[in-house]
Amino acid sequence: MPAHRDLIVEQFTKQAVPFSTAPGVRDEEALRLLVEFTGAGPEDTVLDVACGPGLVVCALAAVARHATGIDVTPAMIERARALAAEKGLRNVGWQVGDVLPLPYPDGAFSLVVSRFAFHHFPEPRTVLAEMKRVCAPGGRVALVDVAASEDPAKAAALNRMEKLRDPSHVRALTLVELRALFGEVGLPAPRAAFYQLASELEGLLERSFPVPGDVERIRRMIVDSLDDDGLGLGTQRRGDRVVFAYPVAVLVAINTAPAAGS
Repeated sequence: MPAHRDLIVEQFTKQAVPFSTAPGVRDEEALRLLVEFTGAGPEDTVLDVACGPGLVVCALAAVARHATGIDVTPAMIERARALAAEKGLRNVGWQVGDVLPLPYPDGAFSLVVSRFAFHHFPEPRTVLAEMKRVCAPGGRVALVDVAASEDPAKAAALNRMEKLRDPSHVRALTLVELRALFGEVGLPAPRAAFYQLASELEGLLERSFPVPGDVERIRRMIVDSLDDDGLGLGTQRRGDRVVFAYPVAVLVAINTAPAAGS
C-alpha cells in the first residue's frame, strides 16, 4: 500500500528524534526484558523488523553475534546508525527497506523481532508470516506491541484516538488477536510477558504530529477517559498531570517449521 507507506515515512521522519528519545521507548528495563525473554545469546543472528531508531537492535547486539535492523524511514535508520556508533557497536547492520516482502532469504536469522510496529501494518498476519519465513527452524519469532482492551468499545476508542494522534496508525490488536496471529502463520502458541508503557498527556502530545486542529480532540478523549477508563489505559490525574499506561505484550514463539528441503 504505497499511500500508507508514505504516511509512515512522513510521520516517522517527523518523529525520528522525539520517538527515539521518549522515556518509555528508551526504557532500559523494558529492553532488558525483551533481551532476556527472547533468550538472545552469543550464537544468535538477529533481525529487527521496522527497527525505528535502533534501540532494540543495539540492546540485542550487546549479547548476540550480529543484529540487523530494517526500516522504511531513512531518518530512523540515520538515528539508528548514530546510536550504534555512540555505543561503539560493530556487529550491527542497517537497511532502508519494506517489510513486505522482507529482502532476506529463508531461515537467514535465528531471532526475528518487531517492537511497537504491528499497529502500523495494514497486513499484520502477512508481516508475521514473513518474519517466520526468514527465521531459521528452531529459531525464535518475537512480537512486542501495545495490546488494546478486550472490551470492543474501549479498543475502538483507543484506535480512534491513536489514529488522530498518528495518522499512520492502523489498529492496535487485542492480546487475543495478537496471540491468534501466531497460529494463523503456523507458529506455536507464544510465551508471553507483559509490562506497562507509562505516558503523560502533554508529553505524548509534544511528541505527536497530528493533523492541525486535532490536538484538542485528542486531549479531550484522554481527559474524558478519566471518568470511565474509556480508552482502556487506566487514565488518572496526578496533581496537574494526566497519566496513563499502554499495556504491552511481549510474545515469543519457537519456529518449529522444518528446514527447507527436509
